[in-house]
Amino acid sequence: MPVTVLLVDDEALVRAGLRAVLEAQPDIEVVGEAADGAAVIPLVRQLRPDVVAMDVRMPLMDGIEATRAVLRTVADPPKILVVTTFENDEYVYEALRAGADGFLLKRARPAEIVHAVRLVTEGESLLFPASVRQLAAEYGDSAGNPAARAAMERASLTEREAEVLRLMARGLSNAEIAARLIVGTETVKSHVSAVLTKLGSRDRTQAVIAAYESGFVAPG
Repeated sequence: MPVTVLLVDDEALVRAGLRAVLEAQPDIEVVGEAADGAAVIPLVRQLRPDVVAMDVRMPLMDGIEATRAVLRTVADPPKILVVTTFENDEYVYEALRAGADGFLLKRARPAEIVHAVRLVTEGESLLFPASVRQLAAEYGDSAGNPAARAAMERASLTEREAEVLRLMARGLSNAEIAARLIVGTETVKSHVSAVLTKLGSRDRTQAVIAAYESGFVAPG
């Protein structure tokens, strides 16, 4: 089955460009478009896309609020990629904090766009880890905010789970973590699943954001 994508951007030219790039792939299908975040929830419920590629800045409802709304109200929500003009943008970090699975630059090359959609769908690696680290360093609390620190303490990660989380934050995939720790990939998947469950994170992006926000991992 192809990966299905919903495009949300107030610029028709951006939507057309993304559609052309994605639909050139045999395993990706664009199932719908919208010009504002306010239209996302009904379209997600109707079309059930695997991924929503959504502009972070829109006139009525921006990508941050739309991300929160989707995750709050839609059962089994899609992966969310926020699309942005500027990489070092506080809006992008707020969208990640709100639950987005990654971000995509509007100037990205076609291969990068396709890679981003596939990567967030698979969920076994962090998209643009160096950029996420840079955003956390600039816009996060370097000391860790109290609520995030308390949540990390309550999680009571084992030593191995903590090690896996640190490697996730560095952007290593499950296979790369397995090679680093000299264990099987299935063992790593079990550790990742345990980390997500204990932190209450829906995916590894949110677990990594929680690690930065709590001060458990330093973004520098």
